[in-house]
Amino acid sequence: MRNKYLYIKIALILLSAAAIGGCSKVETAALPQPVPKTTAPDRVAANDTIRFLEARIKSDPDDFIANNKLVSEYLQRLRETGDITYLTLASRSANASLDALPAEQNKGGLAALTQVEYSSHDFAAARDNARRLTELEPNKGYPFQMLGDALLELGQYDEAEAAFRQMEKLGGLQGLTRAAMEQRLARLALLHGDNKRAMTHFFAALKIASSMMEPPKETVAWCQWQLGETAFAGGDYVSAEKYYRDSLATFPDYFRSLASLGRVRAARGDLDGAIELYERVVKILPDPNFVASLGDLYKLAGREPNAQNQYALVEQIGHLSALSGSLYNRQLALFYADHDIKSDEAYANAAREYESRRDIYGADAVAWTALKAGKTDEARAAIKDALKLGTKDAKLFYHAALIAVATGNKNEAVRMLKTALALNPVFDPLQAENAKTALEALK
Repeated sequence: MRNKYLYIKIALILLSAAAIGGCSKVETAALPQPVPKTTAPDRVAANDTIRFLEARIKSDPDDFIANNKLVSEYLQRLRETGDITYLTLASRSANASLDALPAEQNKGGLAALTQVEYSSHDFAAARDNARRLTELEPNKGYPFQMLGDALLELGQYDEAEAAFRQMEKLGGLQGLTRAAMEQRLARLALLHGDNKRAMTHFFAALKIASSMMEPPKETVAWCQWQLGETAFAGGDYVSAEKYYRDSLATFPDYFRSLASLGRVRAARGDLDGAIELYERVVKILPDPNFVASLGDLYKLAGREPNAQNQYALVEQIGHLSALSGSLYNRQLALFYADHDIKSDEAYANAAREYESRRDIYGADAVAWTALKAGKTDEARAAIKDALKLGTKDAKLFYHAALIAVATGNKNEAVRMLKTALALNPVFDPLQAENAKTALEALK
C-alpha cells in the first residue's frame, strides 16, 4: 500500500490532462454568482508544518512522535485536496512510527495506522485496530470514534451506534470532538431516513466549528457541504446551492462542493454551467465519479465524442484500480451498471466487496449490478437489504423500481419511481431522465 496510491495519482494526472486537453473550449452560461478560485492561505501553513516535521524525521528516523504528527498532517491534506498521494505518505509515516516503537507503548502510532487504513477503505483492518485501541485506552473516547466509523462503513450499524454512544458516555466532548460526534449522529440519522434530524446535527457541528477561536476551514466547509448534500437529497436545490457556495467561500476550490455545485446547476437546468464546474473539478481531482458525471453531462449536451473521452478515462481508472487495489471498486461497478457495460465484471466486483463490507450501499451496488447482469433473483434479495433502514435516497428507489420491472411487479415499480422522483426529481442528470421514461412507459 505504501507506493500504490502514488502510482495511481501520477497516472490519473496524465490521463486527466489528456482527456480534458482533448476537449474543445466550452462556451458556458454565466452563473448567478462567481465561484471563488483563489487558494486558501492555510494550505501554505500546512505545507510549512509538513516540511518542518519531514526535516525532523530526516535527522531522526526513529522520532515516532514526529511521524504520528505527520500522519495527521498528511491526512488533513488528503481531506482538503483528495490527492491520494498523501495516503502513501501517511502510510509510510504510520508504519515508521510503529517500527520505531510498538503499539503497546505507542498508541498514537496505532491510532495513526487505523486512520490510514480507514482512509484507504481497508475498513476491516481499521475496525480490528480500533478495537485493539479500545482495549489499550478503555477510558478515552477517540478509539470508540474510530471503531464506530469503521463499523459504519462495514454495515454493522447497531455496533457502530453503540461505539459512538460509548464515546459520548466517556465525556469530555468539546470543540472539534463534540463537532465530530454531531457529524456522526447526522450520518446515522440520514441512514435511517430522518433527514430533518440530520440537518439539525450538521448545523450543530457547523456552529461548534465556526465558533472556535481559529475555525478549521476544511471542517467548516465540510459541514456546509453536508448541509448542501442533505438539502439536495430532498430536492431542495435552492438551499443546496446556497450551502455549496458557502462551503466554497469558506474553502475555495473545495473539490467536494465544486462537484456538488455542478450537479445542482444541472438539476436547475444550467447544463453549460454544470459542465464548466465539472471540468474544473476533474482538473483538480480526476475521481471516477466526477469524470463519469462530466461524461454524462457532455452526453446530455449532445457532445458525444467528449462524453466517450470521459468514459474511456473512467475505464483507465478501473484498470489502475484493478492493478493497485480497490479504492474505487464500488464507484466503478456502479459506473459500469449505469452505462450497461461489463455487466458480469461489475456484478462480480460488487458481490466480492459485499462479502466483507455489508453496508446498505454495498447491497445497492450488488442489486444494481445483478440486475444489469441478468441475475434478477440476486437483485431482488439485495435491494431489500439496501432499503432496510428507510434511507431517503432517490437512487435506491430508482434501482428498486427497475428491479421490480424486471421481476414483473408493475405496481411496485410505479410506486418506487414516483417515490424517487418526488423525493429528488433530478437526482442524477442521466438516470433521472431514465426514471421518467420508465414511469411513462409503465403508465
